[in-house]
Amino acid sequence: MLQPFIITLSLLPWFPAFLCRVTTEGEHAVMEGQPLTVPCHYGPQYAGYVKYWCRGKMREFCTSLARTDEPRSANQAEEKVSIFDDPVQLVFAVTMSNLKEGDSGWYMCGVEIGGAWSADDVAYTNIKVIHGMSVVNSRLIGEEGSSITVECHYSERYRESEKKWCRSGDWSSCLLTGSDGSYEDTSVAISDDRTRTLTITLKKLQMRDTGWYWCSAGQQQIAVHVLVTPRPTTAAVSVTSTPTTSQSVAYLPPPKPITKESWNSHSHILESLLVCASIMLLVGMAILARKLWKQHILEQDPVLRQVKEIQARHNEYSGDLQNSAVVFLNRDSQDVQMY
Repeated sequence: MLQPFIITLSLLPWFPAFLCRVTTEGEHAVMEGQPLTVPCHYGPQYAGYVKYWCRGKMREFCTSLARTDEPRSANQAEEKVSIFDDPVQLVFAVTMSNLKEGDSGWYMCGVEIGGAWSADDVAYTNIKVIHGMSVVNSRLIGEEGSSITVECHYSERYRESEKKWCRSGDWSSCLLTGSDGSYEDTSVAISDDRTRTLTITLKKLQMRDTGWYWCSAGQQQIAVHVLVTPRPTTAAVSVTSTPTTSQSVAYLPPPKPITKESWNSHSHILESLLVCASIMLLVGMAILARKLWKQHILEQDPVLRQVKEIQARHNEYSGDLQNSAVVFLNRDSQDVQMY
């Protein structure tokens, strides 16, 4: 039991090295001519250590580019690579400026441990510097009558190339920048800063401006979608005047004209009345049919017909008929006698 406990205690100093290693993103892609910032995270046990940034995939052959223990240049704008350590957030950040296509490759951010038996804690990342075009926002929404701005970035090799702004599918709509790198009319303004940004401003947007566009530099192009929404309508506010005491005649609003909506509302009432009238007519016809059917049955039955005739004949007598009776002497002959 004692031996596993001793082994565990001997491994405790190595736990932070495995659980809190230096980490960073494994790959970065950046447009040529643009800067790139890479954050490298580390564990709390490395807060007071020296951090560095170098190019290569092996520590022994890694070319050092920046270290936290080296003084920074007085002119930070001229620095190709800069490094900044934040022990509170446990991260150091490396910024590379004005990247070229030749800067693509493997890089290493590490913590210098020192000592013969301790290797530096490092993390690798692969940086790819590409050339072409990119756009800040490929989908823009603007209200009718307003303006929107599109920012298209291009790599350094396209600085002197021709810049265009076209509507997708319509080559005749392409607008080109002039010798001064600009173009403007009543609806579009284009500006090229001759470094890496092409800015297009669509003015006084109309609903027909909705669609796909693309901006290009040389043979490179990037698509942009513009959506124009209708301008909201403001509800009219009605103001009613208060009648004065000198007015003797009350104000009566003019009669409302009969519109399709009002006629539809009245048509429901007319339909209800027609349904009720139809039901009453059907009930009356049913009662009349029942009476006619009873009269028809009475005329077809000879016994009932003789009884009706005898009753009608004896109603002429003034005597008391309360004690009178009808006797059927012969059922087959259906002769009727009254006493």
